[in-house]
Amino acid sequence: MNDRLGRIVQRMKIQPDDKVLEIGCGHGIAASLICESLRSGHLVAVDRSAKMIAAATRRNARHVEAGRAEFICADFESVDLGARRFTKILAARVALFERDPRAREALKRLLAPGGRMFIEYDEPAG
Repeated sequence: MNDRLGRIVQRMKIQPDDKVLEIGCGHGIAASLICESLRSGHLVAVDRSAKMIAAATRRNARHVEAGRAEFICADFESVDLGARRFTKILAARVALFERDPRAREALKRLLAPGGRMFIEYDEPAG
């Protein structure tokens, strides 16, 4: 597992009933870590790459089957999450939220009362 993502998920302090949104889920590593702590909660993971969504869904097949996770192929600007609100939102290495304050504001509107955002951005090691 990726140590960097593990530290981020640990800081999130996932509770069994959390409703979590992950933007830019990639291969689904953080999703796996999040789902391990969920019982009645749920993860919605979004990525604009069909290849990454397929990989994340495969990695997390048991969580999908258990109803703890769903994976959506879309970019943040066009994803329709309806009236859902989330107790925790994660965006790790999603440059959109670093460079566009309007995107952060749009993300905030998806938070449930008392919810928290975890926006982490660092350049990948080269």
